[in-house]
Amino acid sequence: MTMNLFEKIFNYQIMSRLEESGAFAVTSHERSWLRAMLDHPAAAEAFTPETMAKLAAVLQAEADIDIAEHVMEKAASVERQVYHPLLRPLRRIIAERQGSRISYRLKHGGMQHEQSGFPYKLEYSMVKREWYLLWYHPRRHMFMSTRLRNIADVQQEEIPPARAEELLSKIAAIIDSRKEHAVIEVIRIYNRELSRIMYAFSCFEKEVEYFDDTDTYRIRLTFMGDECEYILSKIRFLGKRVRIIEGEKLQRRMRESAAKALARYGIGEEHEQLHGEEQRV
Repeated sequence: MTMNLFEKIFNYQIMSRLEESGAFAVTSHERSWLRAMLDHPAAAEAFTPETMAKLAAVLQAEADIDIAEHVMEKAASVERQVYHPLLRPLRRIIAERQGSRISYRLKHGGMQHEQSGFPYKLEYSMVKREWYLLWYHPRRHMFMSTRLRNIADVQQEEIPPARAEELLSKIAAIIDSRKEHAVIEVIRIYNRELSRIMYAFSCFEKEVEYFDDTDTYRIRLTFMGDECEYILSKIRFLGKRVRIIEGEKLQRRMRESAAKALARYGIGEEHEQLHGEEQRV
């Protein structure tokens, strides 16, 4: 059932009043989801005791549903910790644009103690399912990526605002130098699936251009160099809906993976033999 004009105006006024007062509406499904999240073992570390008590009081009237009785979880990989105790102090340091002294374990053993650094961003890898700290190492002039589970200790280190701005400029220059670009064209007969295709690239910086004369869409992606394989997995998932028209590195990797796939069934060899016979004729 569609709403009439007066209902839409009334709903808009209600939402506007809620926004002005700093309040927001929460559905019963969202309250049930939050109740289930508070029962997760990581919730005690993710929230302060005061926040936990406040949320529990708000959800006191919500029905207590045992998720295990209604939801069956299929076999999955071992779940790593979804929340890390260092998230809160690191987030505070980043928000205040302060430096830090970081002690962390090395990949092949050993320990680096109290390394001066400038935390830049906290990043969660959906592939590896763990948290990373992106930070700048002033002494080595390097932009680092360290797993939170390898960090033994972090202490805040005061730095002047001018120094923070200088380090942020250096980080921005490093990130910009690592960026790569590619242009993905949507095959015209799949234009109606544009929203699905855009969703596949939702976590990347992108620009969409439409060409009226050919009725085609082109998506210009901007990404970090180490994200190439992840983008390729998305392109393979989309299959014949898209093709790479710019981005030599991505095109080369797609050709290599296609050749390997064909070789498993001997199709590549048959094609080369047939092509060679045609050339001799």
